[in-house]
Amino acid sequence: MGKFNFKDEQDFERVRNDAEVFYTTIDKVRCPYFSCDIAFNAKGLRHLKFKSDKQARSHNDQYSRLKLIHYAPEVIKLSRTLQGVWSTKCFEAQKTNSRWEHVLKGVTFYEFIAVLDNIRIKVIVKEVIGGEKYFWSVIPHWGIDAMNSRRILHSGDLEYD
Repeated sequence: MGKFNFKDEQDFERVRNDAEVFYTTIDKVRCPYFSCDIAFNAKGLRHLKFKSDKQARSHNDQYSRLKLIHYAPEVIKLSRTLQGVWSTKCFEAQKTNSRWEHVLKGVTFYEFIAVLDNIRIKVIVKEVIGGEKYFWSVIPHWGIDAMNSRRILHSGDLEYD
């Protein structure tokens, strides 16, 4: 059993509750790369639990992301270099005339990677053109074990990662 595979539903619920409580304590984090604050709003937490508006992530996927959430502010605080940028157009929810509509907008995703406590973590910051930058996701770096086809996290020995 890996470090990011939960044992039972109680373990999952405990990690989820702890992550939600921690996430609500973060308002904004200063990012040295952008020289501005990165918001930690409800969109980021929702993205850790759901792939889209109507499709929840599996408990295994949620567990591994929620367990790493406490590293996300630290990665952003320490990041002075950017590892990746991806620009695209996406439908974003926008309130217009007192109702929610999905509007096609330009979106940029920024990728920061760090190794903290022997765990390689990727943090994504999202910016909708014309809006603020905000935390979008935290992703553990993993591979697949050839022996049993299970997900394994790479940590510790960077020579083989």
